[in-house]
Amino acid sequence: MRKIVASMLMAMDGVVENPQMWTVQFRSEESQTYKFDELFASDALLLGRITYQDFAAAWPGATGAYGERINSMPKYVPTTTLQEAEWNATLIKDNVVEEVTRLKQESGQDILIFGSLELIHSLMQEDLIDEYRLMVFPIVVGNGKRLFHGESQQKEFKLVQSQTFGSGVVVLTYEPNRK
Repeated sequence: MRKIVASMLMAMDGVVENPQMWTVQFRSEESQTYKFDELFASDALLLGRITYQDFAAAWPGATGAYGERINSMPKYVPTTTLQEAEWNATLIKDNVVEEVTRLKQESGQDILIFGSLELIHSLMQEDLIDEYRLMVFPIVVGNGKRLFHGESQQKEFKLVQSQTFGSGVVVLTYEPNRK
């Protein structure tokens, strides 16, 4: 059974919105290797509509192993507004919970979610996310959307892995504590 993995770039204060505005100064070879390995341990992307549209505008011209991998991977996009998809994507128009559950039951590698905060919130409510990889940056952003917000239900997690980079970035990998 495949895992749904939510991979998020997060400031110390929990902000995940617009990471391109506050992560650049912390990029390192270590973090690039980590993201490379993460992508290659997956064979599909599950993206919210906004993230999908942003990625589809930016990635198709990318070259190199990372660009070729992200461009060739199948992408699944839950949406009620998009009418057609390009960039190797399949739209999920109805029964998102059933479709994501079906995808998890297929053979293959992890299904990776980048960004896609609203999608993560809805999948979290249905307990469909198997792993949270939080790449925490040593910066307080102050305001912006947060991964865990006031409307979230109380949930317990267990730390399954941690990794620290020389830049001060820490990756914390959690699994839901399913009792």
